[in-house]
Order: sequence, then C-alpha cells, then structure tokens
Amino acid sequence: MTSTTPVGQAHHERRPAASIGRQPGSCASGRIAGLAGRFPKSADPNRARTRARSPRLLAGAMLAFLTFAPPGPARAQTQAPQPQPWTLGEAQIREIVGRVRAGRDLTPKAWPNGARVAVGLSFDFDNETVTLRDGRDSVSQLSQGEYGARAGLPRVLDLLRRHRVPASFFVPAVSALLHESSMKAIVAAGHEVGLHGWIHERNSQLDEATERALMTRALDTLERIAGRRPVGMRTPSWDYSPSTITLARELGLLYDSSLMADDRPYEVVAAGQPTGIVELPVEWILDDAPYFGMDRFSTIRPTMNQEEVYAIWKGEFDVAYEERGLFILTMHPHIVGHRARAAMLDRLVAYMKSKPGVWFATHEQIARYVAEQAGLKTPATR
Repeated sequence: MTSTTPVGQAHHERRPAASIGRQPGSCASGRIAGLAGRFPKSADPNRARTRARSPRLLAGAMLAFLTFAPPGPARAQTQAPQPQPWTLGEAQIREIVGRVRAGRDLTPKAWPNGARVAVGLSFDFDNETVTLRDGRDSVSQLSQGEYGARAGLPRVLDLLRRHRVPASFFVPAVSALLHESSMKAIVAAGHEVGLHGWIHERNSQLDEATERALMTRALDTLERIAGRRPVGMRTPSWDYSPSTITLARELGLLYDSSLMADDRPYEVVAAGQPTGIVELPVEWILDDAPYFGMDRFSTIRPTMNQEEVYAIWKGEFDVAYEERGLFILTMHPHIVGHRARAAMLDRLVAYMKSKPGVWFATHEQIARYVAEQAGLKTPATR
C-alpha cells in the first residue's frame, strides 16, 4: 500500500471534499471523496437519499473515477518529478514492485491442539484520530469517533467476554491518551494492544525521520498506558512508506498486519531480502468499514446491511476452515459497535465457535506460533 489505496479504504481516509487534491499523498479514497467537491451539491434531500440507497451506482461511479482519474500528487518523500508509468523500464518496474513482497508461506503443518483454523479478531480503536489527523474540529465528526469509546467498545468487550475469546486492539497513541480508562478495560480483559500510529497519520506522506519519531513516540505512549510495549503493528489506513518495514525491523517488532499478498501468514521480504517479520494479512472484504463507513462531507455511505456482511464473512470463514488456514477480521468499535452490527458479530462468533477445531487467538499468539513452527528468527528475538 505504498501508492494507491483500495476503494474500501475510504473509512480511514476521510477528508473534507474541499481539501482533496491539495494534500500530498492523495490516494484513491481521497479522489472518491473529492467527487463531492467536483460537482455541485443538490439542495434536494431526496436526491441525497437516492444516492445513499444506490450502492451499485455509487460503486460504478467510484470504479470509473479510479480508472480514468489522473494520478494524484507525488508523496512528500518523493521530491523529483515522477516518470509516466509507460516510460518505465523493466528494471524500474521490478525495483518498484520488489520493495516489499510476500516471502515464504508460514502456515504451520498443524494449529495448536489440532485446530483446523486460526481466527484473529481485531479492532482498530481509532475514535477521534482520523478527524484530528485531517486537521478538522467538527464537533459532529468528533462525536462519531467518541461513540467508539463510549458505546462501541463496551459492547465489543462484553461480546468477547461472553464468548471467552481474545482479540487484538490496534490503537493510535492519541486515542489511548484520550481514552485511558478504555485502555485499562482492554488490558484488564486480557486482550492485546498493538501499534497503530500516533494520530492515524498516513505513513506514505512522511519522511523516514518523522515516521521513526512518530512510531517510537507511539510505542512509548502505549507502553506507558497499557503497561506493555506492543510487539506488532497495523499501519494506519494499512498505508506503507518505503521506510515502514525497515523501521519495523529497527524497532524489533514481531509482526505486521497491514498487507494483502495472501490469505495465509507469510514472511515479509524487503528489496529481495527476508526480514524475519511475520505478516498476518488483511483484506478489505474482511473489514467492517467499506460496508458500513459513513462520512457526511463526502460521497462515502454504507453500502450493505449487516445480513449481507454476515454472509460474506461467514463464507470467508468457511473456506478458511476447509483450507486449514487463517481468518483475520478487521473491525472498529465506532463502526461494528453499533447495536445491530454488534448483534451480527455476536452471531458470527457463535457460528465459528460451533465448529470443532477453531483456535481463537490474539495476533501476537498467532505470529509467535507460526514463527516458532517455521524456525523463523524474528527481529523481536534478535
């Protein structure tokens, strides 16, 4: 995710329409939101409701826009003018593609206790940070984020408690500062706390020194508040810079959960060299935000109801179960924590528990297990 963001990333990349195109590092979701600024808004509320009820039409418009829109501005890290893609030679293409790749498959021969599948439930505890990151102070949008800590998280923690399953919470450090009592509740329940940036910044816009400083400050803050230094990361918006994987090694992290090269766990390779970092891959179809995301200042609207999302997630789990693989689900308390959506997640967890041989584990537990089974020497053990 070093240059272009998938359509579903809109929930992480919300910005006022008027700002689109002026910020370095604009990505696909920024261009989608920018549609609101390119065309006049109608004062007719019926038109707005029609758009919200037409996800297929909206999806088609977004796809067309992404296909034909001109490339966004260069990232802050890249000062020189970029050549047109069709002028790149084979060596240049291989260098770009080879910066970060999937290495060896780390799927173990067997999961603990003979389980057929490993399930990693994860929650990105973003709350107000996306609004703050974008330089906005909308009381309405900040309250939308506050819902995650005030209403969504208690509902999620109660669900996990009732089902007796662990989870991993990836937390921007600013969110931890704003909601220390929530952090204490997460830790007291035995869940993992992972790195998720300082203020949900976009790594691809940062120079290496700034990215290092923010990652270090975030790790220090989470260690102070949660009582333990995180061993894994999920980059904000699943966004990578050319320096991200190098910094992860430098900081001694065990795993990452931001990339999408496989359904199975794998070792990350950087510039052709194994890094020792375990990747627990994510995927937009296994993220709540593309289906339920809502941004009043852009065209981003929910596209599916919870029953449709349940069918997708259940289907993905069923195949992972048959393949004896890995099932990683990414959610957000301020999104999935709403009542009907939390009830849907409750049913999904109950369904997964009804199957024999399902290992529910934190991302750290999964990463440590696959690394040990593969004899992988990770940065965390060096």
